Amino acid sequence: MSETRHNWTKQEILDIYNKPFMELLYEAATVHRKHHDPNVVQVSTLLSVKTGGCSEDCGYCPQAARYHTNIEGNDLMSVQQVKAQALRAKEGGSSRVCMGAAWRNVKDGEEFDQVLEMVRTINKLDMEVCCTLGMLTENQAKRLAEAGLYAYNHNLDSSEEYYKEVISTRGYQDRLDTIDNVRKTNVTVCSGGIIGMGETLEDRAGMLVALSTLNPQPESTPINALVAVEGTPLEDQKPISIWEMVRMVATTRIIMPETQVRLSAGRTQMTREGQAMCFFAGANSIFAGDKLLTTPNPDVNEDMEMFAVLGLEPQKPFTKKVQPQTVEAKDSQFESLGEKPKWTRPDHKIERNEAAKAKALK
Repeated sequence: MSETRHNWTKQEILDIYNKPFMELLYEAATVHRKHHDPNVVQVSTLLSVKTGGCSEDCGYCPQAARYHTNIEGNDLMSVQQVKAQALRAKEGGSSRVCMGAAWRNVKDGEEFDQVLEMVRTINKLDMEVCCTLGMLTENQAKRLAEAGLYAYNHNLDSSEEYYKEVISTRGYQDRLDTIDNVRKTNVTVCSGGIIGMGETLEDRAGMLVALSTLNPQPESTPINALVAVEGTPLEDQKPISIWEMVRMVATTRIIMPETQVRLSAGRTQMTREGQAMCFFAGANSIFAGDKLLTTPNPDVNEDMEMFAVLGLEPQKPFTKKVQPQTVEAKDSQFESLGEKPKWTRPDHKIERNEAAKAKALK
């Protein structure tokens, strides 16, 4: 069962997820060892280069402008600020910097040009560069690739069915179209989702169907546990158990054997023993640093202590794929087209999102 398939069904995935726990762990660990070094875990740093003020209504996100979450917003960081943060991350053992901007979609102009320069700068530091900037067009993806982008993150968040219960301001197909635009370049795809938003096991399986049937499958898949933030529509959701997280990681590893499974948001709620089970089940990437965009995350020193206890080594950059070459802006073959794509805005309302918006206005 360790060969990569692109025709997984929801029932097959549910059958794997619901296996006796020890059997599931053993199978996932076996698949993991066939395709990856079990003692190597990539350490990435997630940097919010533009925080807050997003126009979307994602029910989990404290950066949505319509909710009152006490998030301190900031304008786009400078290239020098980002370079300083990247150097700090590199000294702390990170091999990848992921830059996130609270945008609905990429817009051609000065800010995108600035992000392109950030990509060039970090790639020249011999670090993998990932961006998560919202929806983007084919030309924008090609400009990022030319600058030296290694990966683009665009999460599906949940199953297509449950997605409509969490987000009403953008469509699921737009997510898939953005991934397709990235696939027209040499940039790798990072796409996963969040569990613990009130979804069913069928929804979790549905998300994995959507990810695993992509061809090729994403090179990396973050599995996030919801961090319920006060002021968001999902503020009252109870944390998921470690058993649910381990099962999700193990199932993802079995059906996506070559993908790097990223243990992402929610690690502050996990013990070292719980994280160790996730690594055994096939997780081979974490985000380091005290914040994941705006939510808490374990300190990098804590992670290095955990690595020492478990005998884990940080993955070196460009282990899975060669380093992209950076083309300077003056030599670029792709120019700004001033595109204004019509990304979908579904016209349905989500009751809890509307209630959180109304509460923020009081």
